[in-house]
Amino acid sequence: MDEEHPDQGTQDPYAERAWARAPVTAESQPPAGDLPPTGDDRVDAAVAGLSRLAGTPADEHVAVLEEVHGKLRDILGEVNEGPDRPDLAQGRP
Repeated sequence: MDEEHPDQGTQDPYAERAWARAPVTAESQPPAGDLPPTGDDRVDAAVAGLSRLAGTPADEHVAVLEEVHGKLRDILGEVNEGPDRPDLAQGRP
């Protein structure tokens, strides 16, 4: 036991690793449609593309993920280019 962390000795040191190895299932993940809005319609539309994962075979998941990632990367690139958006020019996120 450690004086700074008195419960340290009673915890299972492998519990976190076991959780990390737990299979990801549809039941363990929120549906993409149930995700809270981000405040940016373009990001919400891109993330909504993740809802297609449930209806596609696993070997097609990479293509869906790459498409969503590409859209998000493009949006981030636009944001990084400067305050061309009226809401950013007015000081709103």
